Amino acid sequence: MALDEGEVVSYGEVADTAGHPRQSRLVGRILSERSAELDLPWWRVVDAAGRLVPGHEKDQTRRLAAEGVAVGPGGRVSRSSSSPGRKRS
Repeated sequence: MALDEGEVVSYGEVADTAGHPRQSRLVGRILSERSAELDLPWWRVVDAAGRLVPGHEKDQTRRLAAEGVAVGPGGRVSRSSSSPGRKRS
């Protein structure tokens, strides 16, 4: 799954696209452990409620803002379940 600049998806969407539904925690673990090594855009992935990665909110907010994605109150990205995988604002 390639993510364009400004595109934000959930861990579950990544798992579904990879053919492993219900493995969203595994996606989070892979991003946590191997994103630098594999050059993965971890900041473009949020939880199902649009919440940012715990402990990395400032860095993730900065990276998303640089791509034109607004992070709202409570450190959440506005998500629309009717259009998964599309740019969020």
